[in-house]
Amino acid sequence: MVPPVDDVKNWMHMFRWIVKLIRDEYEVDEAILVRTAVLETDCGLMIEQVETVLGTISQSFAVSFPAGTLDEVLKLEELCMLAAWLKGLYKQPPFLSDGFAQSCRAANAACG
Repeated sequence: MVPPVDDVKNWMHMFRWIVKLIRDEYEVDEAILVRTAVLETDCGLMIEQVETVLGTISQSFAVSFPAGTLDEVLKLEELCMLAAWLKGLYKQPPFLSDGFAQSCRAANAACG
């Protein structure tokens, strides 16, 4: 079950929402779901599961993740900051490449 989105007002709320999603959908121990956790190796998610998480975030928050997202985002914190930026809740994350950031802006008016 997807957590409610009503209380997501900043990137930390987005972080908590994504933690709940991964914890509940994939039974990942919440103690593992820390900022620096690498989605595939530390959290134990397969690439298909990470893609499903992106799809759930996209549907829940009406944002679009451009092609190449999984080349830019490796850690849980990075995913949360990117999702919050796409939704207009956070500044542009510093780790994004220029080309990818342009693709994000083109696909999501809220982060422009």
